[in-house]
Amino acid sequence: MKGEEIIRAVTWHDALEGLKVFVIGLAIAAVVWLLVGLFLKARHRGESSRRVLGKLVFWIGAIIALLAALTVIFPSINPVDVLGGLGVVSIAAGIAFQTVLGNMFAGIVILSRDQFRVGDQVKVEDNGGTITAIHLSSTTIRRFDGQLVIVPNTVMHSSQIIVQTGFETTRATVPVAISTSADLERARTVAEETMRCLDLVLNDPQPRGLYTTVGVEDVTLELIFWSGSTRLEAREATDAVITAVMQAFAREEIPLSTSPFSDLLSGPSEPAKTARTQANGEAPPPSKIAGAKKPKRR
Repeated sequence: MKGEEIIRAVTWHDALEGLKVFVIGLAIAAVVWLLVGLFLKARHRGESSRRVLGKLVFWIGAIIALLAALTVIFPSINPVDVLGGLGVVSIAAGIAFQTVLGNMFAGIVILSRDQFRVGDQVKVEDNGGTITAIHLSSTTIRRFDGQLVIVPNTVMHSSQIIVQTGFETTRATVPVAISTSADLERARTVAEETMRCLDLVLNDPQPRGLYTTVGVEDVTLELIFWSGSTRLEAREATDAVITAVMQAFAREEIPLSTSPFSDLLSGPSEPAKTARTQANGEAPPPSKIAGAKKPKRR
């Protein structure tokens, strides 16, 4: 009965007024959307932040305009009752869609902070790749092996993220084991001059060669250089440094350390086996005794 009275109380004049309020509210929401986009662009925010946050502001304004229009069309409806009903619905929806809302709020925080953008190369847990899109509830990453990974924004917000392209340059280190018989200062000079001549290696900061560890027969020279921040640029620069420095050491006859694992890979030599057997007090096999003859078969 009460619902019928509310419907009868609606007039065409109220409907037109409510429609007018709704249209004006949408226009105001659109203007606010535009202003938010311009403000975020002036703050040098990413395109994803401007797009998602602008849409969020627009939809909030549209909902407010709809509520205002309903109060005009149905004068008997109390706005306080409408807000109270929305509060109950919001609590129920929050309990039912806790994970979804958690991802959405995490997405709002991520987009407002704008610490990484579309096109950045990041590493999140075991996934490393390029960000292709940032949505309100998830972030998509194209891994370096070509696979597409969809990461919930709660993971992006709570996990440790390495942004490889957060700056324009990145540092790389290549260790080289040099023999202790080499001229160490000359080896360092040759390595640094070689790295300075490479196009993929930046000269600001200057590439350096620093000795870090000392072994029994070798000294470790770390080649420290800076290159572009993307994964491909860093790997190409590392490849160029290794190739050029090894060629320079060979040309300048700078001896490198022999691998201590060569005997383990090929196995001990026969003299070493014989010496080990004699050290253990065992007799060498007959075939290894000088002058021993194999027994004849009957």
